[in-house]
Amino acid sequence: MARKRTEYRLQPLLQIKARAKQRAEIALARAIAKLAEEQKKLKKLEEEKQKIIEKRKATRREMHEKMITGHARVSDSRVRGNYLRRLEEEQKKKEEEIETQKKVISNCELQVKRARRDYIDAVKELRVMEKHKELWKKKLALEISREEEKEMDELGNVIHQLKQHG
Repeated sequence: MARKRTEYRLQPLLQIKARAKQRAEIALARAIAKLAEEQKKLKKLEEEKQKIIEKRKATRREMHEKMITGHARVSDSRVRGNYLRRLEEEQKKKEEEIETQKKVISNCELQVKRARRDYIDAVKELRVMEKHKELWKKKLALEISREEEKEMDELGNVIHQLKQHG
């Protein structure tokens, strides 16, 4: 009697799905790490901007105090004015960098969403294949069990007939 194949015929596809899940998991981890890195950059830029703002305030306060106390010289106010303008330009530049960085972060967030979706899909596909294999194993076990029962019945009939004729 010819035995049925006892190896899962879709095993290569199951392995492909497992590798796809693993690749999706790695891609998701990388996307999350990239997002975190870009968020750190944004925080650093915002801190730099805040330092510039603090410098501007301190310089203004200092200029104001010197003017009130009468210690201000014309050359000092010109130098400090130039310094304040430079700080203002630096602040605007930082604000532009921050806006650019926010766009980068937005893009990274989109990449994380896509990677998460791909990962979820890969996990679902792998689970479907694993469930299919499980059901196949149960069906195979049931078929083998039926074949063995049939063989035992036939063997029992032969023994019974031999006893009656013997």
